[in-house]
Order: sequence, then structure tokens, then C-alpha cells
Amino acid sequence: MDATLLLLGLVGLLAAGGVLESWTHRRRLRQIPIRIHVNGTRGKSSVTRLIAAGLRAGGIRTCAKTTGTLPRMILPDGREYPVFRPAKPNVIEQLRIVDAASEFGAEALVIECMALIPTLQWLSESRLVRATHGVITNAREDHLDVMGPTEHDVACALAATVPVQGTLYTSEQRRLDVFANAARDRSTNLVAVGQSDVDAITPDDLAGFSYMEHEDNVALALQVCADLGVDRETALQGMWDATPDPGAMTAHEIEFFGRKLYFVNGFAANDPESTEQIWNLAIARFPDVERRIAIFNCRADRPDRSRQLAIACAAWQPADHYILIGSGAYIFARAAEKAGMNLLKFTFAEDRRVEEIFETVVELAGASALVMGMANIGGPGLDVVRYFANRGRPKHHAETARQRAPVEAFT
Repeated sequence: MDATLLLLGLVGLLAAGGVLESWTHRRRLRQIPIRIHVNGTRGKSSVTRLIAAGLRAGGIRTCAKTTGTLPRMILPDGREYPVFRPAKPNVIEQLRIVDAASEFGAEALVIECMALIPTLQWLSESRLVRATHGVITNAREDHLDVMGPTEHDVACALAATVPVQGTLYTSEQRRLDVFANAARDRSTNLVAVGQSDVDAITPDDLAGFSYMEHEDNVALALQVCADLGVDRETALQGMWDATPDPGAMTAHEIEFFGRKLYFVNGFAANDPESTEQIWNLAIARFPDVERRIAIFNCRADRPDRSRQLAIACAAWQPADHYILIGSGAYIFARAAEKAGMNLLKFTFAEDRRVEEIFETVVELAGASALVMGMANIGGPGLDVVRYFANRGRPKHHAETARQRAPVEAFT
């Protein structure tokens, strides 16, 4: 009997603790009047940083948190710190972010969704963030093992973060109907950033970035900032001055013993459509190189992504050489061979150190080469980016933005 009473008492204490924690969290959320939850297939980290930078420039005390290449907490003065994770990533860490933003007296919190499983995306929005403004960058074919099997299913999964009685912003055009239905169901205002808004982003707007940014990301972020009272010029200046995400798309020129290498970091574009777009733009930007080298960073725990990219790249403008790094490269190679690619063009470099990968590139490059990293930024991907960046000079976007035709704008 005593043991039963003790057990019931413990259960009661746990339940009371849960209720108290929930009440405390909601109180902290109410202390932050503007809460912006950013989701989407790609561009989440960039858009999170862009919105936060624009709001800061407009005088709104803003905290932000990105989940991308390296998780970061960005403070109201622009300083940023790594997010400590004692174990694997867990959506519950968003509680700590809200707590910290409240302690810093934030008027706005811009937070990137870190969930993939649809039910966890819903939990993140309905229980952890309770956004006043939702942002969905786009819906592409990625993480199909979790959100698929089709692009439509991905859009439905992402719609789980549409806020209730708030405002949703999206630059997705193909699956806009999915988000419109979700917004209508939740009495939320939908703001669609269309092609005309994207076209309004000029080469001069993009020239201010120290890295290559996408027009649709900038257009989306500017719309959010404008609706929150920050004028275009002020927001854009803040975005130019902000620190880019470690996975941001950059290009570096390297002179190495008479060889000229142009390295493009496209590792963060995970889905085939975005990756092909960047590959085509890179080829347009560096048309006179002797060879093209594609580096695919594979992950054994992302077999569907490897298969998707391998099948898709068989139809892309061809590379002269393909270097496979990371883990589970055989999955990519097997799918590529079935798609008709010549495996004699493939170099398997799964177990090579980053300096050995660089040496492999040099051996294959000829007199000049375009080298682009793709598929995954995690693991050796980020190491490769840093290695090339430390040996080259950045190709600043402003150097050539005004000289290129719009189709060649590397954004």
C-alpha cells in the first residue's frame, strides 16, 4: 500500500512539474511579441539569418537560432555562439533558445525549424514556438524517407508549421495550394512571394553580399522585414553586414603551382533540383576552364539522397571527373551506373584525409578546373570547404555582379 501511494505521489509530482514547465514556457513566449518560425527544404538557415539581420538593422531587438551547418544562437548585437548539444539533436532544445531569448529581452525571435518527422514539425510549432509569423522557403524532393514519397508529401509535412491566426510567408510557387489550404484552415494570412518579387532583386542588391545569395531568399526576407516595419534599404544593409552561415554558397580562386582552381561550395543544396541549378550557374560563371570536377559528399545514413542525386546528375551537364567522399559512396556509384554514367570517371575517396582530397583534385584538374562540392555539408564537406577557402581568395560577388547577364548571376 505504501509503495502504491509513493508511486502515485511521484506520478503526481512529475505531472505537476510538466504543467509548471509548460506554463513557464508559454509565459516566456508571451514575453517575445514577434516569433518567426522558418521552415522549408532549402534556404532555412540563410533566410533565418537574413530576417534577423534586417530586423536588427531596423532597431528591433532580435535573437535568432539556426540549425544548419553548425547550430548557432545569434544575439541582439549580432554575436553568435554554438548551441551546446549533450547528445543528438532534439527539438526540445528549442525550449532553451526561447528561454535565452527571453532573458536577453528579445522583441523578436527568428528560429529555424529543426524537425523532419511531420509530427515533430507540428509539435515544434504548436507547442514550442507558437509563431506569430511562419516562413516556408520552398518544398523540394529531399528527405523523402521521412517526409515523402513525393514532393507533394514534403509540402504537406512542411505545412505542419503554418501558425494559427498568424501570417505565413512563402516563396514556394509549385505547391502554393498546399500552404494556402493550411493557412485557410488555421485562419492565417498567406503572403506569397512570387516571381515578380524575386525579379525585383537586382544585381546591385546581390553585389553587397560577401557570398552568393539566392534572389528568392532575399525577396522573402525583405517581405517579412517590410511587414514588420523595416524599410527595404535599412533591411538590405543589415543583411549585407551580417555574418553568413558556414554553409553559405561561396566561390574561391586558387593558384596552385601553375594550376588555376575555382572552388564552389554547393554542399548545402541537398536536393537534386537546387544542386543542378547551382551546377549550371557555376558552369555559366566559369565557362573557360579545362575541366569540371564534381565532389559528392555521401552519407550512409542518407541513402535516398545519394540515389536521387546520382540518378539526377546523369542528366546534368557532365563533369569530367566525379570524386566521392564521405560514407556509403557505393550507394551513389551503383545508382549512377544504373543511370548510365561511366564509372571510369569516378574516384572513390571515402577514407582520404582532406589534404589528400585536395591532392586528388589537383591531379585531375589539368591547367584549370571548376570544382564544386555537392550533396552534404556535414562531415568532410565542411572540412573540404575550409581547406579550399584557406588556400584561395574569395571570388566576391561584387567583382562581377554588374558585368554578368541576368542568367549568369550566381545567386
